Amino acid sequence: MNIPLPPTAWTTGTTEVFKTGTWRAALPQHVARPSPCHQACPVNGHIAEWIGHARTGDLRRAWEVLTLNNPFPAVAGRICHHPCETSCNRAGYDEAVSVCRLERAVGDAAIAAGWAYAPPAAEQEAHVAVVGGGPSGLSAAYQLRRRGWRVSLYEAKPRLGGLLRYGIPSYRLPRHVLNAEIARILELGVALHLGAALQTAADLERLRAEHDVVYLALGAARPKVLPQLPPEAPWSMQGAEYLARCAAGDVPQIGRRVVVIGGGSSAMDVARSARRNGCDVTVLALEARAALPAQREEVQEALEEGVVLCDGAMLQGVSGDGPLTLDCVHVRFQPGAAGAAPRIDVVEAGFTLAADAVLTAIGQDAELSLFPTAATSGGLLQVDARQASSLPGVWAGGDLASMARFFSEAVGMGKRAAIDIDRALRGVERSAAPVVTPPGLDEIATWYYPKHKRPEQRRVAVAERLASGEEVQVALSPDEVQAEASRCFSCGSCTSCDNCFQFCPDLAVAHGPEGYSVLADYCKGCGLCVRECPTGSMILKEELR
Repeated sequence: MNIPLPPTAWTTGTTEVFKTGTWRAALPQHVARPSPCHQACPVNGHIAEWIGHARTGDLRRAWEVLTLNNPFPAVAGRICHHPCETSCNRAGYDEAVSVCRLERAVGDAAIAAGWAYAPPAAEQEAHVAVVGGGPSGLSAAYQLRRRGWRVSLYEAKPRLGGLLRYGIPSYRLPRHVLNAEIARILELGVALHLGAALQTAADLERLRAEHDVVYLALGAARPKVLPQLPPEAPWSMQGAEYLARCAAGDVPQIGRRVVVIGGGSSAMDVARSARRNGCDVTVLALEARAALPAQREEVQEALEEGVVLCDGAMLQGVSGDGPLTLDCVHVRFQPGAAGAAPRIDVVEAGFTLAADAVLTAIGQDAELSLFPTAATSGGLLQVDARQASSLPGVWAGGDLASMARFFSEAVGMGKRAAIDIDRALRGVERSAAPVVTPPGLDEIATWYYPKHKRPEQRRVAVAERLASGEEVQVALSPDEVQAEASRCFSCGSCTSCDNCFQFCPDLAVAHGPEGYSVLADYCKGCGLCVRECPTGSMILKEELR
């Protein structure tokens, strides 16, 4: 039987007649996938996207994308604990991208240029009370105003900022930076009420009656106490009080030799502030040095500045009233799982420290007397995954509702609550977000990226920083910003590099105005396009026939 041969390219000028797509077992797809840093970010920032704009030199567009989720880029770029960098795929290749320092560069550029937020597209009728002017409350107020809702912000203190102002020293967070990013939020039309403390359950009921919704971000202002320290001792002070007084210009006179108890960021802030006030400082921390809750760079900077660290150690008692003798022991500290009590084992003979004062920075608890017992648990006001409490019309976040006590976590909770409040006020049902797996390092065509370490963190010289009180960490230069942004893999985001189009042996990838598409009639499923994708934004999906 004679079967006619199909026309060939040399007779027809095209190979489109050879529809070889039936050969394949899997079809490549272009997909938008969240980057690992995006998934790790407490505010769900579109990190790969805004870094992409920074890479092209468009810092204005980078700022616009960045502030969709976080209104504090210049603040975050200085104090965030940057879990995004821990999750960065590049960390498994050479070194993680310096996301935090890039964020500072974008935020500082916005402050220098005076960029402002656009007003809400439409004004809404409902009125939301936000109680607490720290990062979580400000984040919620910002997100709600951008959606057009009327917002009244109530703050007990004379100025906004919460722990950003009263707990973090200016050598880590300059006040002009904090003031600028708060001012931009207020300029959206937030009604501000300072000196407005929420003190009783009746105060809360009044707010609920006067507003459609209430968001509570009261923080945690009740300091934890050490039973080893006598109450009301004149030589003992809470670290939070010490920092607040220093921030107000009222530096406590506590003597020359100071022992700070605690191992977190607050303890390091207290210790470094005392050093700037002329004290000889020793930090006594339960945790081993590698396991301290404080960020590694904070510990490094404290040690550079002459703070002495006694890690893996515990206070047993204090004798004398000036000078003091602190009896201590070396311990092995194991934190408890799921809220259980930690385990502390004495491992070495004791030692003593001489001191004139003891500053305690071991954390603070939320004040829950405003709420019915049924609404609280574990020292927190209980909320669901979208920050809604069991009290009708009340959402909550920050330290009042979570033990994840980081700045970015607080900002993320405010954003999450605002989105859910917006949904509730519009009468929209809750819906689950789709779960998409981010690309791993093995899905990135790393051979397109020369190995290059991130820039070293530059700091002001120790003598100068102690004498001046100026900001310690030096910003990236413009050239470093561009170079560091270029190190980003853009994981999960197509950058229109054309590799899939160029490498396809069957010409089965088309590139049009809407992006790339795979021509199923011709694709054999070889996977070469997926292999050559430098961002992991293509996958092979098995086809069952």
